[in-house]
Amino acid sequence: MIILIITIFFIIVLAILRNIRTLYNHQPFRNFSKTATPLIKNGFDLALMNPAELFKYERECAKLIQKSFRRKFFLIWTYAVIKAEDAAIILGSSKHINKSMLYDVLHPFLKTGLLTSSREKWHKRRRMLTPSFHFNILKEFCEIFKEESDKLVDSLRSQSNNEINIIPISSKFTLNTVCESAMGVKLSELGDDGVIYRESIYAFGKLLVHRIIRPWLHLNFIYSLVGYQKILDNVLASVHSFTRSIIQKRKMEFLNKQHKEEIELKDENENIYMGTKKKRAAMMDTLLQAQIEGLIDDEGIIEETDTFTFEGHDTTSTAMTFTLLLLAHHPEVQEKIFKEIQEVISTSDDLTMDDLNKMNYMERALKESMRLYPPVPFISRCFDDDVQIRDVLYKKGSIIEIFICDIHRDPEHFPDPDKFDPDRFLPENCDNRHNFAYLAFSAGMRNCIGQRFAMLELKIMLSKVIQNFKILPVTKIKDLVFIADIVLRAKDPIEMKFVSRK
Repeated sequence: MIILIITIFFIIVLAILRNIRTLYNHQPFRNFSKTATPLIKNGFDLALMNPAELFKYERECAKLIQKSFRRKFFLIWTYAVIKAEDAAIILGSSKHINKSMLYDVLHPFLKTGLLTSSREKWHKRRRMLTPSFHFNILKEFCEIFKEESDKLVDSLRSQSNNEINIIPISSKFTLNTVCESAMGVKLSELGDDGVIYRESIYAFGKLLVHRIIRPWLHLNFIYSLVGYQKILDNVLASVHSFTRSIIQKRKMEFLNKQHKEEIELKDENENIYMGTKKKRAAMMDTLLQAQIEGLIDDEGIIEETDTFTFEGHDTTSTAMTFTLLLLAHHPEVQEKIFKEIQEVISTSDDLTMDDLNKMNYMERALKESMRLYPPVPFISRCFDDDVQIRDVLYKKGSIIEIFICDIHRDPEHFPDPDKFDPDRFLPENCDNRHNFAYLAFSAGMRNCIGQRFAMLELKIMLSKVIQNFKILPVTKIKDLVFIADIVLRAKDPIEMKFVSRK
């Protein structure tokens, strides 16, 4: 038994040393000047923190140092970006578009879909999917967004005047909308899988952060040895079961519809569906059509469905949650939005795309909410070439950490940064602001493909909710405790009241 333990110990040590040596060859250990950007704590400090402590620690570093800094994390040098000017060097480049090794832990969940893929595969998928978010497609989604928003209003009305936790309500709403619009499947037709899916996403986030800050768990055999792999497999089984049920249902409907349309077109002796004139389609239909044309296989469809079901609901849910919380605490902003809605729809029988485009104050409030509480607070890239920044040479392969939540609260670009002020996004206040000071949807080549989708969904939701309710605060903003996760999450429930305006 002792020999077995000693053998296992030496195998682990050798694996770690091999892993470190591989990383060492990609890190600029000998290229840092002593006068360069600050160097802070070793990674062992981070590995002992819980998710709430880790999130708080990162924010304290940014406030203390007030400029982008470098740090050593278990012998791995990283460049932590908290300034817009430095973010522009990475995000504004057409070279540094590949995600860092930190995203490797996402591969069991998302494989290499649009979020995690690189180089040619990313370019190919991006070109394929961009037409799915065209203006004309989004116009068709308006009806779905309105229908789901009406259901949300009915749900809130049934709990009117009660203190309710908005987080699960937001998550359910955004998952419903992304499934029915982009995926073409009603969530109600999939039983209770939506509930299980949302719970599994939260569980996965916790497992992911736990693994990222403990490099020894990056080694698959250690991760399996200590029992985490089994837990992860169980969580992902629920997630993948949900998305595969979406694919299976939609594929049957798509093929039946295509067969019917081909017969009709043949009878009319027209060749427009599969021929010279190509119809724009929602995301799932685009993927299925691409498979017929040999541009993507089953695995690729699964990758993109997992990616968009997750990203399309979880990030928007976060934006919705914190927007409603901020409006609850700022009744003057809430009333300005209400008056704007009343003015716009007074000349319209129904809420249209044109109406929503006129709601400028609402849009500014949404942007300001996502400035204070960006749905994705952190992204990471790697340098594809050696890059000189000030007096530091960053070697090819070096890890870049871009802390969006800290860039958004930089007083140089946002005076009094903790204040909620939608007028920061008036055109005259944006003109002289750095282009990379606001990154709610990232920026550059790898910006969020679904940002117009998300803004349209949020605008319709907010129009319906504000028309029907006054939102009153329960959870205090000063009491919020955040945890490190894939998206911005609060440690505890976020509660508020919805009081009927009628």
